[in-house]
Amino acid sequence: MIKKQYLLSVFTLFIFSLGNAQNYKKPLVSAIKETDLRKDMYELAADQFWGREAGTLDELKVSMWLADKAKEAGMKPAGDNGTFFQFFDMYRHQVIPQSSLKIGENSLKLWKDFLVAEPVNANIDAEIVYAGTTEPEDLSKLNIKGKILAINASDKNIDKEMTLFVRRYPGFVRTKYYNKAFELGAKAIIFITDDTSEKSWVEVLPQMTRGVYGVEGLREKVTNNIPVLWIKRENANWVKNNPKISLNLITETYKYPSVNIIGKIEGTDPTLKDEYVLLSGHQDHDGVRHPVKNDTIYNGADDNASTCVAMLAMARAYKKQPGKRSILFVFHGAEERGLLGSRWHAAHPVVPKEKIVAVLNGDMIGRNDNNEAALLGGNAPHKNSEELVKMAEDANNESTKFKYLKDWDSPNHAEYFYFRSDHLPYAKVGIPAIFFTSVLHDQYHTPQDESENINYKKLYKMTEWMYRTSWKVANEVDRPKVISNFTLER
Repeated sequence: MIKKQYLLSVFTLFIFSLGNAQNYKKPLVSAIKETDLRKDMYELAADQFWGREAGTLDELKVSMWLADKAKEAGMKPAGDNGTFFQFFDMYRHQVIPQSSLKIGENSLKLWKDFLVAEPVNANIDAEIVYAGTTEPEDLSKLNIKGKILAINASDKNIDKEMTLFVRRYPGFVRTKYYNKAFELGAKAIIFITDDTSEKSWVEVLPQMTRGVYGVEGLREKVTNNIPVLWIKRENANWVKNNPKISLNLITETYKYPSVNIIGKIEGTDPTLKDEYVLLSGHQDHDGVRHPVKNDTIYNGADDNASTCVAMLAMARAYKKQPGKRSILFVFHGAEERGLLGSRWHAAHPVVPKEKIVAVLNGDMIGRNDNNEAALLGGNAPHKNSEELVKMAEDANNESTKFKYLKDWDSPNHAEYFYFRSDHLPYAKVGIPAIFFTSVLHDQYHTPQDESENINYKKLYKMTEWMYRTSWKVANEVDRPKVISNFTLER
């Protein structure tokens, strides 16, 4: 009798294990095709979409393309009103041409003779204090209260080891001096170019003329910052010997639509299908700007058509073999304008926030060494879920076997790259989130980031890694938890 019961127990355990194995299938990696990634990339990052700048007709055109491709891949619409679209308003603050600047007897032309670093409203009549090469800590020796500080730009104590340093340089100079000048009561700051900012003039001009962008809860209104201006060093005499200045800056604010494209593939488990694994990327880039190597269209193949085509490939795999949980695919708009689409969706999710079990975000996954990649949010202080990171690491160990570029996830890394993509708003509202990337390269944010320069073998491997990780999240019984008291360093 005991022997029969033992055999029955063993048989029952075998049948139970067999059932579990059948219920938790292996990921259908064979459904992901490098040929599909390449075909979609050459369409999405083509010149026909003129760089997909947020808030333009080109962004809306590419959004239609993505919605059609999402449907073809097997997604159901998950946006507003039964569509693939979740529209949101972008706010734009822009200094208008009627603004004026007069220094002594010289009337200066906006965007030709002087640049305005950020849109503010100001009407100032004051004296200039020319400080030369004074460092911030020595500004208190000068009497700049109620006056305009004019100072020579300097790269002293500024970290130069980062991508696009020349383009970003004026912002670092501003940061270096702004708080001290504001604290001492300066009415405005005028920076005089040095070698680096001379080179950056042509690069920062487009972004300064475009202005500053916001979304609900972020930069909805013009700041009360003091004006920050730039003039060229050949005109430094304008600001010497304490001449009078008359500055009238007028900023207009208006809003227009951007859009997230959102689709889903439903899970198979009667209970778990009401929970969602969110796969995230962004579809916008920088539009048409100043020429680099005789090209003006910033196609954004790696940044971030790479993740968009990976999401389409993963959708085809999930259509053929769904997981237990549902998959929510969010192609965010206006990432390049400040993570605006992801900020909007994190605040207004199309499914209940508590039903989003994890966010797997990709950004720039198609370049560099085939055997190296970064998992941002994989290490403290950026890690917000032990279980989610373990799933990603297990998925990597099973197949792709990338060597981790862990320094990119360090709070001391010069790029602060963790803070620059669409997982961030979700992590900040308490959802487990990680960021897959093959990191930056020398064609980042240039017109040379084109389809022909993608490493398609690397893109395939990164797609496989994201897919294998999402498969684990979609099928494990227990959802990943958020680390208690998770906080970021900035």
